[in-house]
Amino acid sequence: MSILNDLNFAKAATFLIPSLVSGLGVVIEATVLGFLLAIVLGMIIAIGRLSNVKAIRGFLYIFLEIVRGTPLLVQLVYIYYVVPLLIDLAAMLLFNYSTNMQISSLTAGILGLGINYSCYMSEVIRSSILAIDKGQTEAALVLGFGKYQALFRIVIPQAIRNVIPSLGNYLVMMVKDTSLLAYVAVNELLLRTQTFASQTFLTIESYTYLAIAYLIISIPLSHLVKYIEHKMKN
Repeated sequence: MSILNDLNFAKAATFLIPSLVSGLGVVIEATVLGFLLAIVLGMIIAIGRLSNVKAIRGFLYIFLEIVRGTPLLVQLVYIYYVVPLLIDLAAMLLFNYSTNMQISSLTAGILGLGINYSCYMSEVIRSSILAIDKGQTEAALVLGFGKYQALFRIVIPQAIRNVIPSLGNYLVMMVKDTSLLAYVAVNELLLRTQTFASQTFLTIESYTYLAIAYLIISIPLSHLVKYIEHKMKN
């Protein structure tokens, strides 16, 4: 009963909710930019894996294995802390010059989300490209299109349309994964909640509101993705 008596959802709402609303902008920015980066990189990887050049396919295979074989959190921390040091080390070895490079926490978060998700999205895109009737490409070549013209003007637009529902599911997942950005000091929803809870000791209230905030974002987004998928099937 003492725990119940100590609960103060009203106080938590008064001070935490405005902070969560502000943090929502960070979540949206990280998700939108990370998702766009993932689509671009995913497309490049998908096309690269269809290349006739064995070295390109081999490099991308190793890259995909590394990214898929390590947790997103480890990748975020690596990009934020290690990559600047590696760039600085390379500059010292090649040019005898220290860059003192630093990557902002939000930039590291966007890069981490984009790179991680691109490796999974690339497989969806590649499968969709392979599913397009090869006769369309052959017809385009007969009509005078080049190989890459046929790919980018005929095959890829159809492939992208077919994978939109799957990409929508990745978007919902990315929104949830933005919570991991707190571990590289991005001031998003989780970090704001952790800070508030540690200062006020309103732990139950704080994390309850955090869960509600993510539900408010993810549930409508999930239904929107399902609606788009249903419309496209019809």
